[in-house]
Amino acid sequence: MNCVGPDVAPVFAVVFSLVMVFVCLLFFALTIVIWCKIFSKAGYSWALGLLMLVPIANLVMMLVLAFSDWPVHRELRSLKQQGAPPG
Repeated sequence: MNCVGPDVAPVFAVVFSLVMVFVCLLFFALTIVIWCKIFSKAGYSWALGLLMLVPIANLVMMLVLAFSDWPVHRELRSLKQQGAPPG
């Protein structure tokens, strides 16, 4: 005797698909929030993190983050040259 009827498999597939879509959307939103926070802490506008959604722009922005002089570092360097205490 089979306790599981023939209609359980499609329902399970639909529920599993919905859960996976929800998990993927949650992961996607968390990734965007993380990128926005990284750009904000680097001294750029937080909205540049939204460029990580655009396929070619995300590669360009990672190169900008990796090889450019961040605004935070420029400000710190100018404060050190003026002799102001950091903070």
